[in-house]
Amino acid sequence: MSLFQKFTDGLKKTRNSLAEKIDSLFKKERSTHFHQELETILLSSDMGPKVVTKLISDLKEWERSDQSSPFSDARAFIIDQIARSFPEKPAIWESGTPHLPMVILVVGVNGAGKTTTVAKLAARFKNEGKSVILGAGDTFRAAAIKQLELWGERLSVPVVHQKEGADPASVAFDTVKAAISRKIDIAIIDTAGRLQTKNNLMSELSKIYRLVVREMGNAPIETLIVLDATIGQNAISQVRHFGEAVPLTGMILSKMDGTSKGGIAVGLSREFNLPVRFIGVGEQSADLLEFEPDLFAKSIFQSEN
Repeated sequence: MSLFQKFTDGLKKTRNSLAEKIDSLFKKERSTHFHQELETILLSSDMGPKVVTKLISDLKEWERSDQSSPFSDARAFIIDQIARSFPEKPAIWESGTPHLPMVILVVGVNGAGKTTTVAKLAARFKNEGKSVILGAGDTFRAAAIKQLELWGERLSVPVVHQKEGADPASVAFDTVKAAISRKIDIAIIDTAGRLQTKNNLMSELSKIYRLVVREMGNAPIETLIVLDATIGQNAISQVRHFGEAVPLTGMILSKMDGTSKGGIAVGLSREFNLPVRFIGVGEQSADLLEFEPDLFAKSIFQSEN
């Protein structure tokens, strides 16, 4: 299966919500309400009013322009604009001369799918031939530690952990030290789910980040927030509050296959100038797809006909 087909299948609910409605709009004779109807369709995908207003404004400007254009119609223009919505900020593992170990700190609220995503990331990097170590930083739940240990056994990846209730910052410290001493390529640190409004827990997250930075010196750190795509606009508050606690470098949108509001990816990227690193479209390790803006835009807007 091609990557485009994986995107199309994984984003089926959003595609059905958008592409079919846009098909219907484009097939009928254009009326004076065309832009208003298009705006309503785009808003239904949870892109957010600011993004949609800008898209409609840009579309109207393009339609008034007398200049030659590579776009065949309004749909092609919108696809291009959506693809351009995502900032080009390469991840640390995409840099030409990465500093080893590459540290990935994974954060987010309870139930977003962090621990499963950490395991999927480990599987992905291991399949690419990289050595990986995991840090079980969710010390609040014994089940979370056990879950990561089981994933480690399944993937033949070492897992640094302590007993339930231990200081999560010390787990992060031990994980980085182990990665350095063993010359491991990538260290992925899981953290406990926490509500973004709990100041004490967010302060603890800041402490974990500062400790990792101290151990890594000037080396860049990837701090990824895992977001449940099914919550739509509610994700904005999560990104804002977590971004105040730690410098976020990217987002992973889980459960994208379970929502018709996949447009939230566009809204979040525009709102915070953050790239989407991966999207989750299923339960298997292979269902964590590296995000491709062009494929994303085409898979939810482009007609199959």
